[in-house]
Amino acid sequence: MKRFYLLLPLLALVALIFVVGCAEEPADPASIATGGALYDKWWKISDTASEPSGDHPLWSIQSTNERDGSGTWRCKECHAWDYRGSEGAYSSGSHYTGFPNLLAAVSEQSKSDILDHLEGHLAPLGLNEVDIDNLADFLNEGLVDNRKYINYDTKKVIGANLANGEKLYNSTCASCHGDDGRMFLIEETESVSSLANGNPWEILHKIRFGQPGTAMPSGVANGWSTQDAADVLGYAQTLPE
Repeated sequence: MKRFYLLLPLLALVALIFVVGCAEEPADPASIATGGALYDKWWKISDTASEPSGDHPLWSIQSTNERDGSGTWRCKECHAWDYRGSEGAYSSGSHYTGFPNLLAAVSEQSKSDILDHLEGHLAPLGLNEVDIDNLADFLNEGLVDNRKYINYDTKKVIGANLANGEKLYNSTCASCHGDDGRMFLIEETESVSSLANGNPWEILHKIRFGQPGTAMPSGVANGWSTQDAADVLGYAQTLPE
């Protein structure tokens, strides 16, 4: 019996080594950033997939979102910019579909679990293994709970450090969007401020992961924290519309 008790610390150490050895290595930030851009508009990022035609096969199970065509294939159109689907920013309005809360669905899944789902869900679209792996990294490590950063009632950033936001905006964003956010209008019509105030969840996502098909840098790939991105969003909300 005495020998058994002496073995307990050794057994515990072996178990700890096993758990640590089996733990997933953190993903490359560049992979997470690419996955975030794929979530936005995957055919702008993938080297093997083309823009789809017609509606997504699952689109017919909902009747509240009247969009059609390739837009129905965007992950963000089903699960929203805040990743919470019918329980978040798209819980009402023209984007509502009733599709599930993605943030909750993946919160207790490993990357391996996510890959198992994505390979069946996305491979038919023409996405290659690298695309799917990048998207899995984004879903596994890139999702954040937007409720910590954005007040859903006022659409304002919670506790933004505007000085930090201004510094980061001027060092990275102003060269394209201008000091006032009116250069290179988003989707050719909206200033940085108008979209930041109207759809802050979208802008937070794009600050973190970039704009597909453009040279817009990714905050995640450049080492920005989510709070840094929220600070930039908060500063963008102060710019003239």
